[in-house]
Amino acid sequence: MVFLHVKKSNETKDEFLFEASVKDSNEDVIRRLVEVNNLRIRLSVLSAAIMDLGKYGQMKDPKEQGIDHIQEQYEGKKIDKNPYYCEDPNGIRDGNGVGETLMTTFEKVAEDTKVYISRDQVKARVCMDLEILTEKLNNLKGAVMMAFPMGLPEYDTIRCVLEGEGGLEGTQVGAEMLDPNTATLWSAGKEFLRDQMVSDRLGHNEKTKMIVKLQPPGSGPPAREAAITEDERKAMMAHYFKRQEEMKKLAESSEDDYLASSWADSKGLQRNLRGIGEIKAPGLRKFSS
Repeated sequence: MVFLHVKKSNETKDEFLFEASVKDSNEDVIRRLVEVNNLRIRLSVLSAAIMDLGKYGQMKDPKEQGIDHIQEQYEGKKIDKNPYYCEDPNGIRDGNGVGETLMTTFEKVAEDTKVYISRDQVKARVCMDLEILTEKLNNLKGAVMMAFPMGLPEYDTIRCVLEGEGGLEGTQVGAEMLDPNTATLWSAGKEFLRDQMVSDRLGHNEKTKMIVKLQPPGSGPPAREAAITEDERKAMMAHYFKRQEEMKKLAESSEDDYLASSWADSKGLQRNLRGIGEIKAPGLRKFSS
């Protein structure tokens, strides 16, 4: 099987592995890659947002949003509080959390999801599987249904993201979502044409690994990656600065300093040949003048 190492923008530093075959059509591979990409984005948002849902409860109607204690004190509004109430400092959610038991469930499914979609899976050579990604989504849905059996209000962003990709429209994260009908796939500055096979681009060797990037339509080939990483650049700069300081010290030192070096001793070779280069006697110590 062919391993496609999908790298995203340099800003997000996100990446994942995907398994394909040289016998697959580029059309099919691009569609599956886009599906994996979009589902990973949704899971990333949900695994973080579900913790706020558990702690601060469901979202308020946009017309009623505001910090609870200020609304109580200055607007005379009565706030319904359950036994697990915790005021949302942003005033977006109603503060009626789910309690310790369900919060533990939320933490478990969220952490399980984060681990699976982590970029560390690339180092572990774990390829993304659509069935497993869908299973993680269903686990998050199940946890929400346990806590809110009547469902979340239609304006709650978590409900919108759980039900589809539309919940991320207009957001910075949503800008990374791609259309499977128009997305393009690139590698080494060349595009995977949809009417061709993977073998037309990679050859017939199934034991191949290639770095690829998904792009929105009309954006052209992605920018080439830097030859060195940021950490390597910093290490090189540190080495250059250290070397510069050493050369500066040498330039400022006395021109006669070298005469104190052992290699500048005109009689050093003669003493070494006679075996009297260093004569040590028991009980004597060398004293500096």
